[in-house]
Amino acid sequence: MIYLALGILVLTVLLTAHLLLGLQSIVWLGEWSEESDQLDRISVIVPARNEEKHIEAALTSLLEIDYPNIEFIAVNDRSTDSTGEILDQMTAKYEQLRVVHIQELPQGWLGKNNALQQAARMASGQWLLFADADISFEPSTLRRAISYVHHFQLDHLAVTPGIEMPGIGLKLFVVTFISMFCAYFKPWKARDPNSSRYVGIGAFNLVRKSSYEKAGGHEAIRMRPDDDMMLGKIIKLAGFRQDTAHGVGVITVPWYSSMREAIVGLEKNAFSGVNYRVSIVVLGAAALLLTHIWPFVALIVTRGWVQLAYALTCLTLVGMSARIAHWMRITPLVAIAHPIGVLMILYVQWRAMYLTLRNDGIRWRDTHYSLAELKANQV
Repeated sequence: MIYLALGILVLTVLLTAHLLLGLQSIVWLGEWSEESDQLDRISVIVPARNEEKHIEAALTSLLEIDYPNIEFIAVNDRSTDSTGEILDQMTAKYEQLRVVHIQELPQGWLGKNNALQQAARMASGQWLLFADADISFEPSTLRRAISYVHHFQLDHLAVTPGIEMPGIGLKLFVVTFISMFCAYFKPWKARDPNSSRYVGIGAFNLVRKSSYEKAGGHEAIRMRPDDDMMLGKIIKLAGFRQDTAHGVGVITVPWYSSMREAIVGLEKNAFSGVNYRVSIVVLGAAALLLTHIWPFVALIVTRGWVQLAYALTCLTLVGMSARIAHWMRITPLVAIAHPIGVLMILYVQWRAMYLTLRNDGIRWRDTHYSLAELKANQV
């Protein structure tokens, strides 16, 4: 037992140090102060389907971004409510807003991906910003982002937003989710052209249009529910430069309003993130149970040096979670419940896998997509 305890402790310390040092190396966009005279034209692209309750308020905050050379393209993707009418009415007030109406979904496309592709084709900007409608920016955000991509000669910049969410349960969930996401994808390595690692953030994917087109655009990932990450992957595979930046403090997006909503919302892409491979889900669950759950159980059922080793492991895990919570401007106290957060992540992953296999695919925005179609679009 002592060898197992020491092995888990050493592994946990090494992986935690690697994770925190990697995250520490990512630049904070809010602290990027270098000015740039190159205010390239940016096309902000926002898809919407049946969003009549929130679209006007959400899009208004985007339309008031402080950036002089910009256009907005809102895509009404087959809405059956008044979303389209609301968007058309908004064009009278905001001359920089263009609206695209999509009536039919082509065969072999996810609705959102088709909407983004159609908007990208008509965009006049040198840069495309794929963003959520309800994202809010600090006034200098786009100036900082354009300065950053020019300074490092990037083709793609993904920015992590600050996340607004109610309740301690959701805060715990998102901190654990970010921890697991970063540990798996290692986004700080995306900047290294010699690394196969890549990154994409749905709230803020800023891509040079010419690079986007050469990489194949959303047509290359037309059946990927995890289109944000896959966009980063095709950009990297095409040989273009990318990086990620911390956007907490300058970019904010409301997340799910309840745990139930989060669980349902993630069921469409939690399984696609591992390319629908059951083996990865099973092995990943076993690894998490051994390294993130068992130490807390062992802390109660063991004694002596074994218990001490597991205590140090638990302190390391809680410390990691607290540090990430602090970066996200969430109370570090959520870290105390770290193993509960891990169990929540496992539940979401297994639920998504079960539903995808049982239903032979996913149902997203009132449309069913078969598992065979989804699996066929490998990147």
